[in-house]
Amino acid sequence: MQSDLFDQPRLPGLVQAEDFVTPDEEQALIASIDACGLSPFRFQGWLGKRLTASFGWNYDFDTARFAPTEPVPAWLLPLRAKGAQFAGLGAEDLVQALLIRYDVGAGIGWHRDRPVFEHVVGISLGAPATMRFRRRRAGGFDRAATELPARSIYHLSGEMRHKWEHSIAEMTLTRWSITFRSLAAGVTRQPGAAR
Repeated sequence: MQSDLFDQPRLPGLVQAEDFVTPDEEQALIASIDACGLSPFRFQGWLGKRLTASFGWNYDFDTARFAPTEPVPAWLLPLRAKGAQFAGLGAEDLVQALLIRYDVGAGIGWHRDRPVFEHVVGISLGAPATMRFRRRRAGGFDRAATELPARSIYHLSGEMRHKWEHSIAEMTLTRWSITFRSLAAGVTRQPGAAR
């Protein structure tokens, strides 16, 4: 894996920026997330520690069903437009929004986002976190990590989106995130899926 002058691995398909929202915007977003009626993440009958809500589209891990759900709420639309601009996409391309609150002890295990999705644009709020990456190779894994400071944004596409898995270790302080996703080529949009 290539490295730059400071011996940090280059991660093709990962773009980041700090201070994407202001501290006041961060507090307003956190309050709006907490007011959304978050529910524990469900995976094949198991309840996770992180609390979530999906808009636009929902992937049900209990039934493996992917379907439209409530439209992206109006309070998220300006952030979606700004995130799409950062990623070089149209706001209408980001058809799914996932809200997550990671309370103390909550994390997310190794995974790749479901193949129905393409671009992944995430905004981090509250406590900073480390996003870890791994890619299988003969004899083990290539590994890398990046910091996700409060109020920062990241965009996963290409190699980082499709060839690497990512995870977030259990939090010691509360963190919130807003993740916008586009649909993969060939996934049919149904009317009313997102606004």
